[in-house]
Amino acid sequence: MPMTDVPSFSIVIPTYNRPEQLAVCLQACARLDYPRDRFEVIVVDDGGVEPLDGIVARFHGVLTLTLLQQENRGPAAARNRGASEALGEVLAFTDDDCAPASDWLKALGRHCVASPDCVVGGRTINALTGNVYSTTSQLLISYLLSFYNAIPNQARFFPSSNLAFPTKPFRAAGGFDVTYPRAAAEDRELCDRWLHLGQRMIYAAEAVVYHAHALTFRTFLWQHFHYGQGAFCFHRVRARRRQDRVKVEPLTFYVNMLRYPFVSAPGVQAPLLMLLLMVTQVANAAGFFWMRIKGTAAIK
Repeated sequence: MPMTDVPSFSIVIPTYNRPEQLAVCLQACARLDYPRDRFEVIVVDDGGVEPLDGIVARFHGVLTLTLLQQENRGPAAARNRGASEALGEVLAFTDDDCAPASDWLKALGRHCVASPDCVVGGRTINALTGNVYSTTSQLLISYLLSFYNAIPNQARFFPSSNLAFPTKPFRAAGGFDVTYPRAAAEDRELCDRWLHLGQRMIYAAEAVVYHAHALTFRTFLWQHFHYGQGAFCFHRVRARRRQDRVKVEPLTFYVNMLRYPFVSAPGVQAPLLMLLLMVTQVANAAGFFWMRIKGTAAIK
């Protein structure tokens, strides 16, 4: 059956030991400008220490909200658990440290109605503009979105922080790959698998979520080291799927990445952002080659 003009959504939010951030995310969901009977929110507690019942209870009567709990298995497994319980026609994935804009579901919904068999991804904006490490990490994501989705109706990559997937095809495709125990390339792998199945993705830049992931220099390095680990797993799986050798992006990809701060955020901070982007790539390469030496078992 075709979707109605107001498709029903299941917002799936994995969370792990970040109750304050989750509360902010749920507050943003409560402010969504979308019919209350056309969306639900599913929070999946991925084995966190602090009980979330009190936080979830604040939103009873405001949101149609379900709290699921599981042993710690990583965000990919948590998203799949939420998707397995979803009632909506469309799964809208975001993260516990994100706050969707009030028109987020409306923006996603327009594309879902026009192209009901397509995956739709939106834009993520850094909410911590005073944190240079958070700014750099989000700048990298923005560059990837601009590079892979230069033709919006032929998009190739979306992060799981802002991703809408038709529910039945998501389940049929097998969901997120649970061999990724951290948030590191499981979204990239799912997008590539979807495209390999001959399906299409659409970039909807007007569908916005705000990302508030506070980083120190140490956690910034670890984040991109883990991204490198995930990148190794992704490229190996992709090569096997396509029966090809492992390939990485061409040199021009990295050159344009270092130019990107001067194009997207010109000003006195641009040189610092460029240097920090270089640091991300060193950390990423270290994670990639560490995995190549140690093997995928080491990521666990």
